[in-house]
Amino acid sequence: MRRNKAAPAERFPPQKPKKPTAKVVFDAPQPEPEAPRTFRLGAVPGATPGKWIDAWKQRMPRVPLELVPIEAATQRAALDGVDAALVRLPLTDESLHIIPLYDELPVVVAAVDSHLMAAAELTGSDLEGEVVIGLTDDVLGPLDLPGTLPATFAALPTGEAVATAASGVGIVVVPMSLARLHHRKDADHRVLADGPTSTVALVWPRERTTPDVETFVGIVRGRTTNSSR
Repeated sequence: MRRNKAAPAERFPPQKPKKPTAKVVFDAPQPEPEAPRTFRLGAVPGATPGKWIDAWKQRMPRVPLELVPIEAATQRAALDGVDAALVRLPLTDESLHIIPLYDELPVVVAAVDSHLMAAAELTGSDLEGEVVIGLTDDVLGPLDLPGTLPATFAALPTGEAVATAASGVGIVVVPMSLARLHHRKDADHRVLADGPTSTVALVWPRERTTPDVETFVGIVRGRTTNSSR
């Protein structure tokens, strides 16, 4: 019988399995967490920042917005305690950024049954003989209303003045937002077509123009998150 030939030897000796190469992982730098903070927005009576506050909550959910009531008479001093504020002009100060936003029409507030309320709109000539109640928190300044009479009693805060006018004693002239703020069932108001307007503006100190302030300015100006400044 013929013997089977031995299988030919392998040409290449078996290789030892390679050890798996360890993966080198580079730790990406992690952004530092933002420090907790609150955006403080001052607002004079009658200012209506509601839609801007809603937009802020959507765009800046991690930064609460605190609405801080301030008085028009002390609005400049109040800027030291807020990030920005809605104020009433005039306000002249070179250290401030001032962005006028809108003008408010003046209105005449009187008792709901006053003859003045029969008109859809009033002018200064319609007020001849009327008693005008002075305001301790006046924001319109001197009124050019020939033929009117000043009240014989001391000036009152707007809320008290509106209540007095509602009783039939005199009239009050204020921006429309303040008439709405102090609305009463026994009082009504009509636009004073030729009266002085009141300008509401967004203001903040130039030296404190922070990214949060810039974000709020963008919201007020209608910029979206994708808009360029």
